[in-house]
Amino acid sequence: MQTYDLIIIGAGAAGLLGAGTAAEHGLKVLLIEKMEKPARKIRISGKGRCNITNTKHHDDFLAHVYPDSKFLNSALRNFSNLKTIEFFNSLGLKTITERGERVFPESGKAWDVAECLVKWAKKSGAEIICNTKVKSLNIANDKISSVNADSGDNEKIIAAKYFMIATGGISYPLTGSTGDGYNFAKQAGHTITDLQPSLVPLKIKNHNVQLNKLQLKNISFSLYVDGNYVGDEFGEAEFNQTGITGSIILRLSRKAVGAATAKKNVELKLDLKPALTCEQLKNRIEREMYAVTTNYALLSKLLPKQIIATFAEKANIKLQNRITDTDSGKIIKTLKNITFEISGFNGFDEAIVTAGGISLKEIDSKTMKSKIISNLYFAGEVLDIDADTGGYNLQIAFSTARLAAQSIARQLLRIEKG
Repeated sequence: MQTYDLIIIGAGAAGLLGAGTAAEHGLKVLLIEKMEKPARKIRISGKGRCNITNTKHHDDFLAHVYPDSKFLNSALRNFSNLKTIEFFNSLGLKTITERGERVFPESGKAWDVAECLVKWAKKSGAEIICNTKVKSLNIANDKISSVNADSGDNEKIIAAKYFMIATGGISYPLTGSTGDGYNFAKQAGHTITDLQPSLVPLKIKNHNVQLNKLQLKNISFSLYVDGNYVGDEFGEAEFNQTGITGSIILRLSRKAVGAATAKKNVELKLDLKPALTCEQLKNRIEREMYAVTTNYALLSKLLPKQIIATFAEKANIKLQNRITDTDSGKIIKTLKNITFEISGFNGFDEAIVTAGGISLKEIDSKTMKSKIISNLYFAGEVLDIDADTGGYNLQIAFSTARLAAQSIARQLLRIEKG
């Protein structure tokens, strides 16, 4: 039977970073991936560009992490977003920082990030095997001795001194994230909190499909739950066949999904002109009225044509009518507030991350070690920790994996020194 110092299950962002780190510390590492190649999810992330991380300061970064940002404190201080940038740059992957302090590969290719991690992990000494599925863990006396692995043509038992689960969540299941890690964690006695799609498009009740593919920029959406204000975001959004998506919708989706799941009334209020006050809009409309006479002509000056019909319905005005003071008042009010009732959300196949996961109460945040199994560690999306869009979630994977691998290396060294 083959024996390793460390077996890592899942060759995504966390698994690769953890494998390379442990191998650099001299550990004999085996990284097991069930798909045909490592880093499938990285290769398609960020619409094929891969938002690696961001340059936010520590406290600002943690403000975007849920449900318990304090849990990430040690991991992020140990391997910060700035250290992540330095790490990739040291491997020859040049990066650029764009709007919102988001960091991307200079090449604009997510594939380059994936290949960089794979090559580094292998060069560091980690062994990577693909097309191999871990079926179960062999546990006795609160300790894992080995895993049962199936490569299709044969099943084998592989032993190790330590184990790390880095299998991801259940978002984008075609990349291999199908929830295996949760089953392993349950087998080890861990609790799994409720799983929900996060950073996901939202569905609109009685959605007007004429809005499909309409892109809006420099607008604001506010989220209301049971009539109470929850939060707002400024930026870009895009309507699709069932509802709405885009960066600001994804950021609001975590709270919206939770509320919708709890059968609460969820609404999005759209401000099409957040930079202008009602008084400024009134002055502009008065200026426009010298050149136009109908509501349609006026709205054509203010809005994309694709949204005019929906806007008129929401504002309760007739497009071909001449502009009146009453209609201009309705237009101003509607420009600052179009309400959409949210009827649901898209599934895990369209969610960027999974909210929920292995309970943080059962993991040591200073080492990523299980409090139940003495030689088991966790990293990445499989944990009950997620964040907003903007490079946060990949950084969580990198930071937790780095800390876990270093903790295992230190523990092994202490044992060997006796």
